[in-house]
Amino acid sequence: MTEAPRPAAAPTPEPAAGHWLTPGVLGVGGASLFSDASHELVTSLLPTFLTATLHAGPGALGAIDGTADALTGLAKLAGGPLSNDPARRSRLAASGYLGTAIATAAIGLTTAVWQVAFLRSFAWISRGVRSPARDMLLTALSHDDSYGRAFGVERAGDNAGAIIGPLAASILVAVVGVRHAMVLSIVPGVLAAAAILIAAREAKRSLGEPAGRRTLTLNLRELREVGFARTLTPVAMFELGNLATTLLILRATDLLQSGSRDLTAATSLAILLYVAHNAAATVCSLVAGQLSDRIGPRLVFAGSGVVYVAGYLVFAAGPHAWPLLLLGFVLAGLGIGAAETAESTAVAQTLPEDLRGNGFGVLGLVQAFGDMGSTVVAGILWSLFSPMVAFGYVAAWMFASILVSPLLKPRDRRPQTRT
Repeated sequence: MTEAPRPAAAPTPEPAAGHWLTPGVLGVGGASLFSDASHELVTSLLPTFLTATLHAGPGALGAIDGTADALTGLAKLAGGPLSNDPARRSRLAASGYLGTAIATAAIGLTTAVWQVAFLRSFAWISRGVRSPARDMLLTALSHDDSYGRAFGVERAGDNAGAIIGPLAASILVAVVGVRHAMVLSIVPGVLAAAAILIAAREAKRSLGEPAGRRTLTLNLRELREVGFARTLTPVAMFELGNLATTLLILRATDLLQSGSRDLTAATSLAILLYVAHNAAATVCSLVAGQLSDRIGPRLVFAGSGVVYVAGYLVFAAGPHAWPLLLLGFVLAGLGIGAAETAESTAVAQTLPEDLRGNGFGVLGLVQAFGDMGSTVVAGILWSLFSPMVAFGYVAAWMFASILVSPLLKPRDRRPQTRT
């Protein structure tokens, strides 16, 4: 996509400042909850499914999730300009949620590693395309002094779904088996698409009639001019240390296979520890949203890096006792809950409305390629050397993000007129 002149857009009316928790904001949060319940059900079973059923190793797991993350980033970059057009947002978001649900559930039907890789990639592409549209819906439904709380609700819904999904997985596996449990994940996925349509209807009422279809362009020059590269620097370093949770589950599963505990028992316990990770992230997202509105996203982001480093050090040490592994999962959950909320809030506060969709798309690209780098490299280091080396590598990137976190402080955003 190349830059092109854009027609002047009609001013976007902002919601009233006093009432921020609207049905539309709750609809976005509900969509994130149901969608995450769907794909996290499958994610929690994926390490064991790949290693025990399809006989793959940590390198394959890292490559699958890393590649999927990269494709997510490219899809978010493409979805950013599309989400700038209010007329496209609801269709883009709903189709993205539905595509994620179908492809994720189909993993339960696979018989080869390449099939898992293809479906995981397609599901994550759908996630990528829908994400900027969802975030633009959320900012359209919120006042600028409540962006942190609104994104906190969305992130809390996302992380709460990541509690429900693994718990459902642990129950369904015992009742219907791994494959059928994965297929049943389509049910909450369809509910997610319905929830986002509720939010889209409210956003359409608040926006009124659109002034016209907007030109599709990445607007990279304009993003650079408002200092967006500065905002993205600490985010990129953080994401280069943001390891896929599937590797955390795999590490815990390996460590918990000791004494009389077999693979099945270790997997079940690791999933429960992952639930604790997501519970911590859920609570932290809400708190981080409040703090991002009060003290700004920079300090929240820096704090997330600190607890993440501590969590990675626990996994690097490799304790076999589940309470210590629980500590590692909780610290990582607090870190991701705070960081994701702070990153989205910083984008919303830094950019004017007509560049915000592009900004969310570029943010998603940086997040996805950073996650790919961390997951693929850590998987290789794990296979060639040891898990300690892998977790030490990602902890170093997290520490670097803390050092440059002052760059995340948004500049004052005043109304701008551009031609």
